[in-house]
Amino acid sequence: EQLVESGGGSVEAGGSMRLSCGYTGSNYCLAWFRQPPGKEREGIATIAYDRSTRYADSVKGRFTISRDNAKTTLYLQMNSLKPEDTAMYYCASDPYGVTGCRPDRISFPYWGQGTQVTVSS
Repeated sequence: EQLVESGGGSVEAGGSMRLSCGYTGSNYCLAWFRQPPGKEREGIATIAYDRSTRYADSVKGRFTISRDNAKTTLYLQMNSLKPEDTAMYYCASDPYGVTGCRPDRISFPYWGQGTQVTVSS
């Protein structure tokens, strides 16, 4: 399994950004995680193959996860960005269903290399 993120960068608070993640295979569950500087990795959103989604409270209403199975690409649309959203963002996949497709489960088998998102105030 291979995952490659793109789309990170710098943006001002209140702005928007879209991350993309190309993946191989028809993965059952895909997810976005983030890791702020000096903090633990946090699951923020998951999407199953049937496009059902779950979000962490910290991003609910601001971020939208989506997937295009034909293009094998995962997306994260981030709106109303805040300085506390600054982090390295990772996509992850669970082809086997071991995580229940829940963002509070960190045991995703496969990970991308990460892309940095910086939000300035």
